[in-house]
Amino acid sequence: MTMRVVTGGLQTTVQDLGRIGHQRDGVPAGGAMDRLALRVANLLVGNDENAAGLEAALIGPAITFEQSSLIAITGGDFGAAINGTPVPAWHAVYVQAGATLRFGHPRVGCRIYIAVAGGIDVPPVFGSRSTYLRASFGGYDGRPLRSGDVLHFGTMEPRARRTSNGYTTAFVNSSTGGASTAARWTVSHSIRPAYSDDPIVRIIAGAHLDALDDASRDRLATATFRVSSTSDRMGYRLEGAKLALRAPIELLSEAVAFGTVQLPPGGDPIVLMADRATTGGYPRLGEVASVDLPLVAQLKPGDRLRFRFVSVEDAQEALLERELEIAQARAAISLLRFRELS
Repeated sequence: MTMRVVTGGLQTTVQDLGRIGHQRDGVPAGGAMDRLALRVANLLVGNDENAAGLEAALIGPAITFEQSSLIAITGGDFGAAINGTPVPAWHAVYVQAGATLRFGHPRVGCRIYIAVAGGIDVPPVFGSRSTYLRASFGGYDGRPLRSGDVLHFGTMEPRARRTSNGYTTAFVNSSTGGASTAARWTVSHSIRPAYSDDPIVRIIAGAHLDALDDASRDRLATATFRVSSTSDRMGYRLEGAKLALRAPIELLSEAVAFGTVQLPPGGDPIVLMADRATTGGYPRLGEVASVDLPLVAQLKPGDRLRFRFVSVEDAQEALLERELEIAQARAAISLLRFRELS
């Protein structure tokens, strides 16, 4: 099964959940910026949560499905439509052969995710199908998609095959006459992040927080920061409230994580994102709580955010609550009867 790229959008890449276990070799983890959105999209079509899908930023692609396909769109809201008819996000959608998926302007967030039953079949590199643009490897020839590219789907797992077959039967028996049919059911709204252009993001105190002077520490906890136009998948530079250390410090490079907040010279903090380097030598002021990383991933240049410090225990509890909800959704989806379509 295949789909053809009509237009590639601004930056549409193949992504999974990243290259796990290779940071000790200097290989960044990479992967989807909004991992929750990709995981849920894969669940909706019956895939393993780590299956490769598409991530598009700011301007979505146009894609023609050359065979009937089961897809799901999650993440931000870009006004998805199939053959001109709007289709809902966070739902499984059966698409008829020859139909074309297109997107409008971003309404909420800045990244969307497209999963297809079977996943996107590109060669793994260091155990992942994710695109790492800075080194031009992984994904589809290590680059964003462009017009004329043809993507092949992988072999469906039994769950994905049952899901897709159920939709095929329901679509054939329906009388909608349209190019697509969306499921009536969806995941709970409590699983979906509360995307915003001005979120409050939970943060855990970092190893060098005490190196800030008193005024800067107060600003980090209370000020509104703006996402710089120089931000990318490697990191988000935050502007608007300069931070300063009590005194210069010399640091050895240390391991960093998705969500580490560093303070480089100049006073503008940086939140490290999916394509971050494996180590960094700037002071580490904090770590964004994992449960709130999707909120940061959906920010675009000019958007704002504020930090709220929480304990490690509170951050862990919030993450465990979300993981429990995802596990419940996974179990519920596996029990669905796919005759229930809208």
